[in-house]
Amino acid sequence: MAKHTLMGGKLHLYKRANSSQWQCSAYLGGANRRRSTKTDSLEHAIEIAEDWYFGLRGKHQAGMLKTGKTFRVAAEQFLKEYEVLTEGKRSPEWVDLLKQKLDKYLIPYFGPKVLSEITPGMAQEYRIRRAQNGYRGKPPGPSTIEHEMIALRQILKTAVRHRWLEYVPDFSPPFKASRKVSHRAWFSPTEYRQLYQATRERARNPKNEQWRWECQQLHDKVLFLANSGLRPDEASQLELRDVVIIKDRDTRQTILEIEVRGKTGVGYCKTMPGAVAPFIRLKKRNNLQPGDRLFPKSHRQLLRDILKELGLRFDRHGNRRSAYSLRHTYICFRLMEGADIYQLAKNCRTSVEMIQKHYATHIKNMLDASAINVRRSKHRKLPDGSAMS
Repeated sequence: MAKHTLMGGKLHLYKRANSSQWQCSAYLGGANRRRSTKTDSLEHAIEIAEDWYFGLRGKHQAGMLKTGKTFRVAAEQFLKEYEVLTEGKRSPEWVDLLKQKLDKYLIPYFGPKVLSEITPGMAQEYRIRRAQNGYRGKPPGPSTIEHEMIALRQILKTAVRHRWLEYVPDFSPPFKASRKVSHRAWFSPTEYRQLYQATRERARNPKNEQWRWECQQLHDKVLFLANSGLRPDEASQLELRDVVIIKDRDTRQTILEIEVRGKTGVGYCKTMPGAVAPFIRLKKRNNLQPGDRLFPKSHRQLLRDILKELGLRFDRHGNRRSAYSLRHTYICFRLMEGADIYQLAKNCRTSVEMIQKHYATHIKNMLDASAINVRRSKHRKLPDGSAMS
């Protein structure tokens, strides 16, 4: 490895074995500091390295040079602890998604920063940068950025536990979020009828014979999700041995009892009777064995094409519909039929608060007119001015 010593041994210039560019390093303020000169020219690298060193020394003399653990070290420690502490409570897919967010966005931005350098102002700059540099020109949604800020807070909490940081700064947005209540995209009864009739017709008469299996699978998936309320990722992990056909003793109906594995771990679900026939067809069509998955493919593009053909890709508020909308449809239908909200939350592996916030607010059947349109009885006055009942 090529090496050069500068500034009386205080500054070092070197090349790594797998790189043509010069790197520089210096020990200052109780820590080893490194950076790349991003050039393969020795003369240019020396100039860059010396300017960098003088800048560091100036910051050190002014008390602006921070020392301590970096964000990258805290992120690595957080992931190590998170995988162990959430085992069985969070699915491997959820943990993997968190790792992707860290590797792709948070660590490249905050990684080399000393933990004490991460301020609310820096977090706000990160929000702005993410909003301006979206994937393929499309900025991420507010919830996506908020999930990344939650991950940032969790990493800094890890640093506090290990005494690498005194406290977690306040990363709340500088402006309060709108209190406007929004609902999630779903299919009204009429729209849902349009959808399953279209998928049924496509299953019977596919545009191309080689797509018959995909069309049949999609039709059964639409019926299955709308009658069970499963999340699409939960359905994709569903194996034949997770589903049992039972005769429910309370309703005397034939339904499915499902052992669900998803982002919240293992839960249970009892479906509507409409999920039984699609399940039987799936089992027979694919000759499934106990360890085989019911839905080995997502059929996302086929569903998207059908929704576009029907004009159902977006609802009237501009919310995009997808397979997830079938879960929302299931919840809305159950509320419209008067289902107990607590039991519904348990069956869907969510909270009563989430259902009240995103579903119950826009379901007209949740309003009881007899409790709303109450009138006080008017009292007739007697000639002497006293009231008569």
